[in-house]
Amino acid sequence: MGSALSRRAWWRAAAVVGVMLLAAACGSGATSGGASSPAAAPPASSPAATPVVCQDVAALRESLASLTHVRVGSGAVDALKADVSEVQAKLSALKTQAGTQWSAQISLLQSALGMLHTAVTGLGHGTSSVASVVTALGSVTAAAQSLLAAAATRCPSASPSSS
Repeated sequence: MGSALSRRAWWRAAAVVGVMLLAAACGSGATSGGASSPAAAPPASSPAATPVVCQDVAALRESLASLTHVRVGSGAVDALKADVSEVQAKLSALKTQAGTQWSAQISLLQSALGMLHTAVTGLGHGTSSVASVVTALGSVTAAAQSLLAAAATRCPSASPSSS
């Protein structure tokens, strides 16, 4: 019984940390710290974002935000898996529409989402830990911040959420 209680406490702690990390990614387009990513500056040769691309950016932002609203309890792992899959689908749509725009940031987020998916799936099967999910969420947060900051230069209406 102590093991179940300990696991429940870990899961709650991880959920709180994950919510805080992803809320930061989905909040403002600003990044913290003194370092800036050189990939965040749009290349001079890339075309202006189209309304469809900006709609895809907004849809991705909403999907990322849904990752922050996971309720701890039974079904939380399945909810996380579904949310990760939804973000992956929105990111794929953005990649298709954006072409080479933000390709470095999109690739980083795809990689981070793949690691998160693996960690969440492993958590459901008992082959990974809550700590690995939290670490993967941190990677998703960093990659999402980079992509959304870069996209905000072309799609300013998609940057701060009005909800």
